[in-house]
Amino acid sequence: MTSADIASLKPDLSHLKGVRVIAAMSGGVDSSVVAALLKEAGADVIGVFLHVWDYNREDVAGAGSCCSLDDAYDARRVCDQIGIPFYNMDMRENFRKNVIDPFISDYETGRTPNPCERCNRFVKFGALLDAADELEAEYVATGHYVQRNDDETGVHIFRGNDQVKDQSYFLATTNKTQVARILFPVGHLQKDGTRILAHHYDLMTANKHESQDICFIPAGNRIEFLKKEGATTGFRAGDIMDREGNTLGRHQGIAHYTLGQRKGLGLPDGPWHVVELDGTTARVIVAPPEDALIRQVSVGGTTWLRDIKENEKILSKVRYQMRPSPCTINIDADNTSLTFETPQKPTAPGQVAAFYVGEELVGGGIVASAER
Repeated sequence: MTSADIASLKPDLSHLKGVRVIAAMSGGVDSSVVAALLKEAGADVIGVFLHVWDYNREDVAGAGSCCSLDDAYDARRVCDQIGIPFYNMDMRENFRKNVIDPFISDYETGRTPNPCERCNRFVKFGALLDAADELEAEYVATGHYVQRNDDETGVHIFRGNDQVKDQSYFLATTNKTQVARILFPVGHLQKDGTRILAHHYDLMTANKHESQDICFIPAGNRIEFLKKEGATTGFRAGDIMDREGNTLGRHQGIAHYTLGQRKGLGLPDGPWHVVELDGTTARVIVAPPEDALIRQVSVGGTTWLRDIKENEKILSKVRYQMRPSPCTINIDADNTSLTFETPQKPTAPGQVAAFYVGEELVGGGIVASAER
């Protein structure tokens, strides 16, 4: 590519010259490019890697996961390569309390956890912003595919320009104070553009594969992980029933299922979708696809990134892979409920409900319940 082509990929970070910024280093290509962009712009960059999990507990090296020992090594090498300080923060206690324990509890009780959202909210942004205060840094910069645009009314967060990689959904529970100090230098790029910049800077992570598994389950076996961590209630045998109370089969624990699941049920007269998981009775409730669709969702712990105007059309997504869909929102004290204009595939308690106006993320919360 020409120098002009390369220049067109770089965001304008000139306002950060001399400003201290923490680059959240995951050991992957996205965060590596973020650090390089900030360094080139003249920012006072400090690379920070979060040590969240003991990978010697697992029978794998951690390759292919997120934030593994291999990633910590790569993050340090990138920081050395571009000439910035590197810190490895021990966040294992925080991660256990705010991500691992709720993950296990949710599968025991019939909820479906969203560990990436909780990690962003309590660890990556919560702890990193605390570290920014200690290191007297004004901002934290991450490799999330999210766009930030500021104007006279404040900070505005938009979906990433790469619609496949867009990660705004996982930021829906952050608050105004947090997002005001978070930068997303690659949010305007397509993934290919990020790799082009990585090669331009000759970064050793330029060709590194992306992580796919949950970071603390690098082997990908959720059931084995839960059992190893002492989960028991979620593995009580029980009945698989339809909405009318007819028993269709047996199961070996609700932890094997998630709401909306349709594969691997092994039931006759299908197809069936899981529509309810009862941790008290150990029952898995299923329904035909047409009866599994939802219209109303109750949302708890709602946060707003900006006020909503009276005539603005609200969109929401209650699953990561879902396209934002039109809905109406009713706010009553601490409770928020939304009603979709058209029925949607089921979501599960514990998942994120993200609210948008067009491409702008305006708020979100955690799904408490969903109704047909």
